[in-house]
Amino acid sequence: MRLSKTKKFLISVITPQLAGLIGSLATMPKIDGWYATLEKSALNPPGFVFAPVWTTLYLMMGVAFFLVWTNRRDKFEFRFAAFIFFLQLVVNTSWSIAFFGLESPVLALAVIAWLWLLIVLNIVLFYRLNKWAGLLLIPYLLWVSFASYLNYMVWILN
Repeated sequence: MRLSKTKKFLISVITPQLAGLIGSLATMPKIDGWYATLEKSALNPPGFVFAPVWTTLYLMMGVAFFLVWTNRRDKFEFRFAAFIFFLQLVVNTSWSIAFFGLESPVLALAVIAWLWLLIVLNIVLFYRLNKWAGLLLIPYLLWVSFASYLNYMVWILN
C-alpha cells in the first residue's frame, strides 16, 4: 500500500505526539501530589515549561521521521533507522512510567540513560539518510541531557 506524502506527514507528526500523550497519562496524576513533594534542582524549570517544550520536540521528531521516510535511499538503512526511532519513542514513554507512574527516580535514571544512547544513534542514522532529519533531533538530545540532570538531582536530593 502506497501512502501519499500528506498521509506520511500526518502519521509522522501524530505518532510522537501519541507517545507523549501516553507518557502524560502516567505524569499528570502525580504532578500535584508525589512530584510536588520532591526536592528539586534550583535549575528545575517551572511546570508550565514542560508541555510546550515536549510538544515542540515531538513535532520536530515527527518532521525528522517524515524526511527520512520520504527521502530514503537505502531500504535496509531506513528500516533500521525507523526501528530505532520507534524504539526510542517507547523508551521515552517508559521514562514517564518509571519516574512518575512508579515514582522511581533511580529506575527512571536507568531508562533515560538508554534513551540518551538511542537518541544519539537515531541522530546518526537519520543524518545519514537526510542531514536535516538528523539535525532536527539535536534539540531533543539537548533537552533529554538536561532532563537527565534534573532526574539525577531528584534522585540525589530525595
